Amino acid sequence: MWEIIRAGGGFMWPIILCSIAAVAIILERLWTLQSSRVIPRDLSQKVWNWIEADQLSDKLIVALEHNSPLGKLLAIGLANRNKPRALMVERLEDGGRHVIHELERFLNTLGTIASVAPLLGLLGTVAGIIHAFNAITANGLGDPRTLSGGIGEALITTAAGLTVAIPSLIAYRYLRGKVERLVVRMEKEAMKLVDALDERNNPDGREGST
Repeated sequence: MWEIIRAGGGFMWPIILCSIAAVAIILERLWTLQSSRVIPRDLSQKVWNWIEADQLSDKLIVALEHNSPLGKLLAIGLANRNKPRALMVERLEDGGRHVIHELERFLNTLGTIASVAPLLGLLGTVAGIIHAFNAITANGLGDPRTLSGGIGEALITTAAGLTVAIPSLIAYRYLRGKVERLVVRMEKEAMKLVDALDERNNPDGREGST
């Protein structure tokens, strides 16, 4: 392995750094974006039980906010439960943008790695070809071994760049799709809470005062 890295030249090091960063981001996001961590099971039902039993308190809402991304949204809804529906929805939308930002953390970096890695490989390819032509200029075409170093560098960096880029791009697309699915589920749960609170605050069906 070390001989391959040396043969690939200096551009192998940034490619290796990209691969380490990509693996770290993928593992961290796979752990963080587990459905059970983002949308804990029965959390919405537990919150509604608190409402029905009139057990809500500032302490419970703060604990709910730190429970999970869904808990953070539900806590925003509960903190604004006595406000008009339009204002409650506005606060949820604002909080939702922060939650989405946290769920998408590091994904732009992963997408950048997927784009940059093959370019680094291409740059290494160009450097390898330049070395090969320099060898031809210095030694002529009499000994094919003079070309082997440059050609080897070109092929190795190209392969290394693609080896990093392809899995990174696949993981980036998968994780972005997972975030979108989780966001849709959280929006549904949050709107259920809004509808329930609005109905509770206005049992006669009239909109709350603005």
